[in-house]
Amino acid sequence: EVQLVESGGGSVQAGGSLRLSCTASGFTFDDFHVGWYRQAPGNQCDLVSAITTDGKTYYGDSVKGRVTVSRDNAKNTLYLQMSSLEPEDTAVYYCAAGRQRLDRIPYRLNQCNGYMDYWGKGTLVTISS
Repeated sequence: EVQLVESGGGSVQAGGSLRLSCTASGFTFDDFHVGWYRQAPGNQCDLVSAITTDGKTYYGDSVKGRVTVSRDNAKNTLYLQMSSLEPEDTAVYYCAAGRQRLDRIPYRLNQCNGYMDYWGKGTLVTISS
């Protein structure tokens, strides 16, 4: 059974930092591009960051310079280090994996369940001002 399990979400004050993790199982992690999307209530699903199998990274415009994506293939784990967090970063953060080309990855989806092959259930990040 394929699983993507996010962790590390929580509540922090503006200006703080969080590190999200996503542990994968049920498929060959090394063979898949992986990434993070987020969705706030009433909003569409936006790309936060993605990383290819060979380490090329992509970032959404609203988070550039404030987040770093990385992967540890030995641990089947994807990470998202976030800093200088703002209330506008409040959202459910979803981990996703797929074999689709990341140079064509959508930066916005209607819901966090498209384009990529596998999706996690999400972890809530709440930033207070």
